[in-house]
Amino acid sequence: MENLFSPGKIGSLEVKNRIFMAPLTRSRATADGVPSEYAKQYYAQRASAGLIITEATQISAQGKGYVDTPGIYTADQVRAWAEVTAAVHQAGGKIFIQLWHVGRISHISLLPEGHQPVAPSAIRAKAQTFTAEGLVDVSEPRELRVEEIQAIVVDYKHAAQQAKVAGFDGVEIHAANGYLIDQFIRDRTNQRTDLYGGTVENRARFLLEVFDAVAKVWDPGRIGLRFAPTISFNDIEDSNPRVTFGTIFRALGKRRAAYLHVCEGALGMAESSPEDREVLEHLRGEWDGFYIANGGHHLESAQQYLHSGRAQAISFGRAFLANPDLPARLQAGAGLNDPDESTFYGGDQRGYTDYPTMR
Repeated sequence: MENLFSPGKIGSLEVKNRIFMAPLTRSRATADGVPSEYAKQYYAQRASAGLIITEATQISAQGKGYVDTPGIYTADQVRAWAEVTAAVHQAGGKIFIQLWHVGRISHISLLPEGHQPVAPSAIRAKAQTFTAEGLVDVSEPRELRVEEIQAIVVDYKHAAQQAKVAGFDGVEIHAANGYLIDQFIRDRTNQRTDLYGGTVENRARFLLEVFDAVAKVWDPGRIGLRFAPTISFNDIEDSNPRVTFGTIFRALGKRRAAYLHVCEGALGMAESSPEDREVLEHLRGEWDGFYIANGGHHLESAQQYLHSGRAQAISFGRAFLANPDLPARLQAGAGLNDPDESTFYGGDQRGYTDYPTMR
């Protein structure tokens, strides 16, 4: 019977346990998107995870949506990430990078030459983002032209190539939480009438083109994807997520993607509405590959998920942020450090690399 501490395999990648580190935005990169000098220590401290998935990392300057988030498209960024992957590997860990384009969840002050954010349709989000001036409403986006969409697909491929140069073990395509790919998928944010809008198949086209482009760089067994089908974060919604995401999950199964990493809400499905639970249950049946569940799990709920076969791994966010030795603590039944929310975003080593391990 699988449990949190069992080794496993994702494609050709062997993992030592099923306790994965979820992507966590920490906003400690430079203004040019170069990871902090402390990032290699931060990630290496957490190398006991079965798999580390990095903070969301923009694929281009256009893809940036928050102050001081890292990129993976310039030589300086790649050199800094290479130090991170080397440190994680030396500590015995495995690490994927999460590839990100925020789309409309951005602000003109964060983008080159004060350009507008881009989106499938020119619909402004009821959302906010962090800039150098603090928390502000996101800017009005403009609708992408078809040739621009295809150029962004190329940007994903380039970022995937740079990730390989930087020494990552694989990549995770961020298709959740109201960012660009999610904006194309869902019918509330995608009002296009061309080949990228309208039907489910058309709204899924951008995601699948991105996957296929990345698969020219990485074996599909090293490409994961993150989704949040029932979560409305960043003013996102779909009229029929069961059909929309079911179509996508089946298409990715045919492409033999490494895993799906699904944000199921607070405490997994425990606090979801009956409607959301039904959608998540249905979608779980549409995917027979490696499944990573995310959603505020604790030891008991995580073990239950694995014992029942509902998931093959559980990703932990806040718990890993505050407990660099989380797998050892869970296995020992030890107490956990409480995260300091005042240090989540921005700052220095405090609340980043100074959380204590078990003595």
